[in-house]
Amino acid sequence: MSRKRRTFTTEFKKQVVALYENGKSRHDIVSEYELTASALDRWIAQFQQTGSFKEKDNRSPEEQELMELRKRNKQLEMEVDIFKASRADHGTKREVIERNRHTYSVSAMCEVLQIARSTFYYETEIAAQKEQEKAAEEQKLKEEILLIFNKNRQVYGTRKMKDALFKAGRTVSRRRIGRLMGELKIQSKYTQASYKPMSSPPNEASVRNVLQREFQVDEEMSVVVSDLTYVKVGKQWNYVCFLIDLYNREIVGYSAGERKDAALVQRAFATVKHPLGNVKVFHTDRGSEFKNVGIDELLGKYQIKRSLSHKGNPYDNAVAEATFKILKTELINGTNFLTLEQLALELFDYVNWYNNIRSHSTLGYLSPVAYRNLALKKVV
Repeated sequence: MSRKRRTFTTEFKKQVVALYENGKSRHDIVSEYELTASALDRWIAQFQQTGSFKEKDNRSPEEQELMELRKRNKQLEMEVDIFKASRADHGTKREVIERNRHTYSVSAMCEVLQIARSTFYYETEIAAQKEQEKAAEEQKLKEEILLIFNKNRQVYGTRKMKDALFKAGRTVSRRRIGRLMGELKIQSKYTQASYKPMSSPPNEASVRNVLQREFQVDEEMSVVVSDLTYVKVGKQWNYVCFLIDLYNREIVGYSAGERKDAALVQRAFATVKHPLGNVKVFHTDRGSEFKNVGIDELLGKYQIKRSLSHKGNPYDNAVAEATFKILKTELINGTNFLTLEQLALELFDYVNWYNNIRSHSTLGYLSPVAYRNLALKKVV
């Protein structure tokens, strides 16, 4: 089955370009959003030149012709550079290819010099790699650990690092990983014991705790939980709202704003891409931002049952509480947000990583999206 071609909205392209202009590396953007490097470069260039992402606005027929001429010129330059070696002995030809391999295609040079590509690789790269493999193994593993650590926002400890290496084809013990992380002087951000609040007696409000701490559900988007947290932006407190699908712990909606009110929650609902009609229960704490006329109307429209935690008991909404602890550890703590726009952009990038890349121990070290897709495949 052929892979379905992806399409991107103009808003998505603008956000990705904004990430690049705000300092996120080109490599990380391409990797985390599963883009091609050429597409990202094209969007950046188009936005900087014309502000439009349409090809017709950014390229003339003369420019297209110039691209083809440059490609042909590159091929001719390669042939001229290696022509003198075309009648040399086998060893000299191999040296010429090795010397120019970072400039030209190895396949093209082998064809011009009439050397089998398999012979070249065997006599150079493969032979050299076998000789150096044992001595370079430890250093290579260190580099992979450091790459995984930095790519995952410096939050992975030995358990998740072991799983990430296993998925990459390496079986490494946690003891060895811990030793190498110590040598690299890197440590997961999770170094402090979690706070365990005291529970208080439940109140007897008319809306009860329907969820009753049943955090394992079998249907996607059947139960959504939510909460708010505060973030320092400049010298003022701003707020973030998450909507979380209990099925796979995916952040299905989010918002950021200057006020802790119902409008913040409603904006989070506006970002949800899944059908709200599938939601059976919406669980939150008893804050006024969740229990008000505006939210009542929204829930009533989609016939969603409300569930509220017992008064003063964070355990009743443990998944949302835990997700915000993760957010604070992995993004908010140590980050200086100057504007609300910066916070919104960082959240856009973090939520994408959290949903599509970050492994979750409760999901068998899969990302929320990977967990959902795997479940769909099993059903089919």
